[in-house]
Amino acid sequence: MPTADNERIAAEIRALLDRAVERLSAAGARTEALAEYVPEHRVLLVPRPAVLRSRGRVWRLGVFLLGEDGTLYETGQATRALEPGRPGYQSQSAEQRRAYRAAASRGRFPHGDTVNFDAAPVALDVDELRTSPSRLFLDGDRPRVRWNATAGDAEAVDLASYLDDRVELLAEPPAGA
Repeated sequence: MPTADNERIAAEIRALLDRAVERLSAAGARTEALAEYVPEHRVLLVPRPAVLRSRGRVWRLGVFLLGEDGTLYETGQATRALEPGRPGYQSQSAEQRRAYRAAASRGRFPHGDTVNFDAAPVALDVDELRTSPSRLFLDGDRPRVRWNATAGDAEAVDLASYLDDRVELLAEPPAGA
């Protein structure tokens, strides 16, 4: 496709994301923490435990996280900033979740806050989106979203309607939610 089309498509995607940020900010919608997982390591021979380091705040929009700066991320893992509790040795996955809660606790997030990590930024390069196997891709010149990364393109929805639905749910949650 010509460069002018690529620039137009990129501008449309950016405008959709900017509009979502504006609507969510104006509504005071609930945000979640975005963090970087730093595994345990040593500093000058002193052991340092794993920690989740804050990288800002995001809105959860289904399969995406949208940063307050307009950066779009694919969801990764999430935990809560809670006391990790004692080891129960019930299963390896339960102990891993406990370790993530401990790392979030050491990251000094507010108690009970949802902390997202391992969230990959979505490349908004139009040429990459044309061949992208990820959740955001281009179908011709239309940006579309796959609900499931392994689902076929027939089940995908337009990015504009996807963002409208998700922003509406977050900005004005249903009663009791």
